[in-house]
Amino acid sequence: MSDVVRYLTSLAQALARMSLYAAGHPARDRAADISFEMLRALQRSDPCPMFSFIGGDVVYANRPMRDLQGWDWARKLSSAGVQRMEFAANVDREEYRAFLEGVLKRLGVRTASERREGGQTPVGGTERIRFGAVGVRGSDQGADGSDGAVSRESFDLSEEAETVQWVHEEVAARNELPLAEAETVVHALANAMHAGQRVLLPLLSLKEFDQYTTTHALNVSVLSMALAEHLGLSSREVHMYGMTGLLHDLGKVKVPLEVLRKPGALNAEEVAHIQRHPVDGARLILEHDPRLDLCAVVAFEHHIMIDGGGYPSRQRRCDCHHASMLVHVCDVFDALRTNRPYRVAWETRDILEYIEKRVGTEFEPTISAAFLSMMDTYELQAAHAEVIDGEFAPGVA
Repeated sequence: MSDVVRYLTSLAQALARMSLYAAGHPARDRAADISFEMLRALQRSDPCPMFSFIGGDVVYANRPMRDLQGWDWARKLSSAGVQRMEFAANVDREEYRAFLEGVLKRLGVRTASERREGGQTPVGGTERIRFGAVGVRGSDQGADGSDGAVSRESFDLSEEAETVQWVHEEVAARNELPLAEAETVVHALANAMHAGQRVLLPLLSLKEFDQYTTTHALNVSVLSMALAEHLGLSSREVHMYGMTGLLHDLGKVKVPLEVLRKPGALNAEEVAHIQRHPVDGARLILEHDPRLDLCAVVAFEHHIMIDGGGYPSRQRRCDCHHASMLVHVCDVFDALRTNRPYRVAWETRDILEYIEKRVGTEFEPTISAAFLSMMDTYELQAAHAEVIDGEFAPGVA
């Protein structure tokens, strides 16, 4: 058993034991101390461990823990809003006990004596232990994971942007698709959308042309989830559509960077490079995991118009998947609202007029109507992410 598994097992045992006994009970303190010692043992090889919990999956640093897949406590923690835990190297025993108390509070657990007295578990937390929901780092969330007032003007999606950049680099360099990290990003974007009293659209603004593929993937994911929700789809479908939006342009990792950055018209060879990215993206996704068939379908179809136009080319009207037609309108909206090397960004009203004019030829009528309605209903919010090392996505666009 690895130190990571030993630690997480001790964490679950400590939380379970502490929920049974009153503060000060020897069994309670002993369980907390054992878990702390397991953390210290892990920190001998990893001074600042970080865990993410996504449904029943555990991600340690950037690595999915396959031997903990479906772990019940991952579901419990994730459902309670404890999707991320980060520990500094110099955590002490009392800080760790306060952290456990804070997690119990998020789980809605009270000790035996508190249940009898009707009291509440005190909030725990420390600057050296961070836990709570992933993403939405503009939310003034305390170290204990308690919710603060969320800014209505701006969201910091730097962490999510860094993760997408890393995913693209892994695909380009190793032909590996880190699915757990992509799932983490989609969960974080969903949290950002619902951070206020109503659904918001936190869309990243492009600062540098080299950021385009990363920011575009995040924005299309947000728009796709919002539109799926607006159409009344199930929460599972909303999440899956968010994944398709995030991965729809994955094939662009195969396109030469100079083609993606070119400010003028493309020649025939360069156009061919661009138009291969749907096929390349679908192949990359299916090679990683055949269960991602919907993501592969959308990657292949997201540039196909309902009258058969677009690419890959069709000779007749094409019945694409519902998710592909939904991602297509979100893709076009975000592409047109963004500055590119060969043109300036369009105004929002001009983009919506463009979509309305092309209903029935490029865009599916029901989906288009829902998108236009959504843009009247939801509030667009600014989001930002820092440029990383001068270029947002080296070698990827």
